[in-house]
Amino acid sequence: MIYNITLIPGNGVGPQVTEATRRVLEATGVKFKWDFAEVGSSAMEKYGTPLPSSVIESIRKNKVALKGPVTTPVGSGFRSVNVALRKELELYVCLRPCKTYPGVPSRYQNIDLVIVRENLEDLYAGVEFERGTSEAAGLIRYVADAKRGAIRPDSGISIKAISEFRSKRIVKFAFEYARTYKRKKVTAVHKANIMKFSDGLFLACACEVAKEYPDIGFEDRIVDNMCMQLVQKPHQFDVIVAPNLYGDILSDLCAGLIGGLGVAPGANLSDEIAVFEPTHGSAPKYAGMNKVNPMAMMLSGVLMLRHLGEKESADQLEKVIAAVVAEGENVTYDLRPDAHDKAVGTSQVADAVIRRLGRV
Repeated sequence: MIYNITLIPGNGVGPQVTEATRRVLEATGVKFKWDFAEVGSSAMEKYGTPLPSSVIESIRKNKVALKGPVTTPVGSGFRSVNVALRKELELYVCLRPCKTYPGVPSRYQNIDLVIVRENLEDLYAGVEFERGTSEAAGLIRYVADAKRGAIRPDSGISIKAISEFRSKRIVKFAFEYARTYKRKKVTAVHKANIMKFSDGLFLACACEVAKEYPDIGFEDRIVDNMCMQLVQKPHQFDVIVAPNLYGDILSDLCAGLIGGLGVAPGANLSDEIAVFEPTHGSAPKYAGMNKVNPMAMMLSGVLMLRHLGEKESADQLEKVIAAVVAEGENVTYDLRPDAHDKAVGTSQVADAVIRRLGRV
């Protein structure tokens, strides 16, 4: 079988890590037909928009995309290409596994947890009112008239909206993921003790959905306590589900637990479409330098293989990546903190993975 995949190299270091990942994926023996697409700053120069409609059409047609990190041009009208993609394609799940691999410098070992983040609402929905505008003034007057509190007239305002539908949907995904991958527990993260009508609704929905999964453990944590617990005793957690903002923050915190963004893969999912990408950004200052760690992008490719049903190839590729990291000879500078002069480049990491795949 040949899989049609939309391939988005991205910007900055994106083309380097994407090419390295394309090479190792093809080395697994799985067959792909790549539909190349441009977004971000490079697309802005060619098409006058950082997100051409042809990209959306390609992803909708193929149902699966592999995407490098993107630089959103300043002043283009887009808050973020990533956010625009998620909204346009209803990619309501941000899935970020965080797993330690021997050889990756970290304060912790044997961590294997998953962040399930709601992608479409909360403060990241972009419902905002600029300071000094008539719209902001009208909202401030409405809040005062409704006796909901006093907002200073020089305030900028962002609306935090959390819905019952999207809360239940993301929590259900977390439980289904836990069941599919034989995980034991789901932890819902919130600040319901303070934000009773938004986070309180999220917590109530999580508790209701949890009743449908008696075979999976369930608990909840207030977000500030969750951060402390993750730093002190991260091994107690398994699958973590959270609204958009908390999920974003916790994803980076958990990436720090496993050694950094260089080994943190990710996926954005709807019920029909899947876009796989690393957690890290485009790091334009390293563009073209063959320097950055491609492991996060490669591990995102592993997630893609599992999504496609190529479990054996996915498991094999992950084992080979782990072996290259554990050996420590063909890794980038961030994985050789005491021996930067012996580090290799992005393409050399791919070469090492491909050589090992050839011996499996």
